[in-house]
Amino acid sequence: MKFHVENKKRTDAIMDALNNLDLEIVEPERASLQDILRVHTHSHVDYVKGFAERGGGYLDYDTYMTSKSYDVALLAAGGAVKASETVLENDGWAYSVARPPGHHATRDKSMGFCIFNNMAIAIEHLREQISDHFLIIDFDVHYGNGTAEIFYDDPNIMYISIHQDPKTLYPGSGFIDEMGIDEGLGYTMNIPMPPGSSTDDYIWILSRILEPIKDEFKPSMVFLEAGFDAHRDDPISNMRVDEEFYTWIGSYLKDERVVAILEGGYNIEALASSNLKFVKSLMGLETPIKREIRASDPVKSIFSRIKDKFSEYFRIP
Repeated sequence: MKFHVENKKRTDAIMDALNNLDLEIVEPERASLQDILRVHTHSHVDYVKGFAERGGGYLDYDTYMTSKSYDVALLAAGGAVKASETVLENDGWAYSVARPPGHHATRDKSMGFCIFNNMAIAIEHLREQISDHFLIIDFDVHYGNGTAEIFYDDPNIMYISIHQDPKTLYPGSGFIDEMGIDEGLGYTMNIPMPPGSSTDDYIWILSRILEPIKDEFKPSMVFLEAGFDAHRDDPISNMRVDEEFYTWIGSYLKDERVVAILEGGYNIEALASSNLKFVKSLMGLETPIKREIRASDPVKSIFSRIKDKFSEYFRIP
């Protein structure tokens, strides 16, 4: 296959953009089979490994593997594990700039460019050492159906996803009513945004939701499924977000213990510039422009619906 939007140029562009920053760069190790199997079924792992050994091809209509993809997927999962261990030991933040992404991968299925669920593997690795509350914020333009499904009944993981309305974009799920099950009911929050939503829309709604959730849930660590495909120049979405949002989210969370894991973003120039702003804001080198933030009426309506739906679980003013 000559070209796929999820390719090595993505991580090369990010690392080139970050080259002049004072960062400690750590090479990942492969995640262990034990780490992978805390999340994925044995039959699924065996299938993916065998698929690569047979030369690869399309796992589904848009998820492509080569003969090396299984090994690369182990490295991506290992990068997420290493980032989480780094923050556990040293506080601060760490960012796994690795591919393939992971948030669409379920326990027994690879999909949406994702082979293994890097985020879930990192969290379950940490939970062998500590029993804490973890907050996941997924700002990829697509709903992270795999991550949500894996933790759907878990009251110790709060998963918040802001994404393009799933009526208009893959994977076709991630509606407000999808709130978790059993003990995990109320611990999955979806913020489906209308196509064309702007940086202001994103900042306006997240600034009203994240603070009360953090105050009540009290996570010991914040995990970011960091997708940059809501950018206005991205070829596979319909949003109008720009670099200012990625500056805002990094700046907003810079005093937390943060583990960021790369997800989507398929315009190479926008991916590079957005990551530079995001990382500089985590470092405290960049701050968002101070100005009045206004949201569209449809976004205000979405906020009201979320506030009503979650009123018995969290006090969102």
